[in-house]
Amino acid sequence: MISDSVGETSLKLVNAVTAQFPTVEFDLSYRFPFTKDEAELKNILGDALKDSAVVVTTLVSDNLSQIVSDFGERTGLQYINLMAPFMDIVHQKTGVAPLKQAGVVHKLNKEYFDRVAAIEFAVKYDDGKDAKGFLEADLVLLGISRTSKTPLSMYLANSRLKVANLPLIPEVPLPEQIKNVPKEKIIGLVIEPNVQQKIRTSRLASLGLDENSRYANIDRIKEEVDYALGVYDELGAFTLDVTNKSIEEAATLICEHLDNSL
Repeated sequence: MISDSVGETSLKLVNAVTAQFPTVEFDLSYRFPFTKDEAELKNILGDALKDSAVVVTTLVSDNLSQIVSDFGERTGLQYINLMAPFMDIVHQKTGVAPLKQAGVVHKLNKEYFDRVAAIEFAVKYDDGKDAKGFLEADLVLLGISRTSKTPLSMYLANSRLKVANLPLIPEVPLPEQIKNVPKEKIIGLVIEPNVQQKIRTSRLASLGLDENSRYANIDRIKEEVDYALGVYDELGAFTLDVTNKSIEEAATLICEHLDNSL
């Protein structure tokens, strides 16, 4: 993966493509960000050819892109340029020439600062640390232990949503502030008790703790789930079953709910 900037674009696509080949072992460690020197680029291409590698580029420089193209045609090196063909189409459609400036997408702007603020918010109001965060949040995630509240909060923060979350424990009263949050902003996470038990048992094992503790007891988990469902009903929360759902899937469903209700 060769880029004249950070190289995140190529990494995301490569990860998405290689995930479709679960039986194939890939080496994705050869990343070359901030590649702007011609001699350096040619050396990288030479090494790639020796290794029979596939080269993925996100180069905006016409000169560097041409070097890769010429090298590929001359040697048979397999490569794909993710930027130039798409920019050419947009140029043809709009008549507007691309900037051809590396790293433009990462320049500090309002969107960047909003994302940073949202991430800081998610950290500050994670796990019910400060109840006043519920009233300032764009979203409040509720759920019993191990329902992906924190990972979801952080993932949604990357979409500039300020998310607070609260663990639900039958023996701990709900903070009064949660009752003043508009129901459209409250997301109740649920998970199948049997799946939850496996997750908690695995968590205990990773910590070297007794796997037979009350924390992973199926009856206790069912009690917690029933309590959580009662809370969601009381608050009018949107309930989302996260059983076997990835963080990305759950986040997409939450965002769809927001778009439809707010």
